[in-house]
Amino acid sequence: MSDAEPAVPPSALAAALRFAGRPDHVPARCARLVALDFDGTLAPLVDDPSASTMTPAARAAVDRLASLAARPAPPDGDELRLALVSGRNLTDLAARSGAPAGTYLVGSHGAETGRVTVHGVDAVPLRLTDAQVDALERLREGLQDAVDGRRGAWVQDKPSAAVLHTRLCGADDARAAAADADAVAARLGLHAMHGKDVVEIAVVATSKGIAVERLREELEEGDDRLRALVLYAGDDTTDEAAFEVLGPDDLGVKVGPGSTLATERVADADALADLLERLADALDG
Repeated sequence: MSDAEPAVPPSALAAALRFAGRPDHVPARCARLVALDFDGTLAPLVDDPSASTMTPAARAAVDRLASLAARPAPPDGDELRLALVSGRNLTDLAARSGAPAGTYLVGSHGAETGRVTVHGVDAVPLRLTDAQVDALERLREGLQDAVDGRRGAWVQDKPSAAVLHTRLCGADDARAAAADADAVAARLGLHAMHGKDVVEIAVVATSKGIAVERLREELEEGDDRLRALVLYAGDDTTDEAAFEVLGPDDLGVKVGPGSTLATERVADADALADLLERLADALDG
């Protein structure tokens, strides 16, 4: 990359350095939460989701932030926490990301949560009502009907959702399958969430925005003197719900092209990794 095209735009670097500092109006202590989407953000999008992996630079940046977060905070010092927030189910996210111990994991757009320990993932049990179980079964059947006869379209099952994948479809079949998926959602009274070549329909109402707010509340809970600041990075339309809940002292980073509510943008996973390394430098200084 030439000097005229830096990996990290100057505005994004300046915003990350501001995030590493503390605004004058923030209480004596703050917790910085670095929350990152996985696919398309740390790992390039691929046709086979089971083959997705972080770039080496993203892997190094995540591991470094995790090591900083693992350091004991002084009694009156700031805290750092790391989270991965994904549409993948929790088990899949843990396996594909290899997230370091201490990392918060949010799967299925917030329906599943847990934290990585040295012994594995300490997950919060997901319990569906009888009505939700019935709706999920009918949802899966409806989406299977939507892909029948459409080459390259397939349905992924999740603990609380079903997902239509159309990345390998022709354009006409992709549009038709997505329209059928929307019709299934409407018939069941559910919300169809559109992402890059996917339509996800869940029987549990949630979003990445709700998930980020819950993480913030968890960090601040029980300590009136602690203020949680959030950096969120994502690439997809589903990440806009997280950008929407960020405040003026938070930082949203859009990875790649497309309209966004995020205040900053980087080109790809390696550019984000560069930004995260600069942030780590500032926090470690």
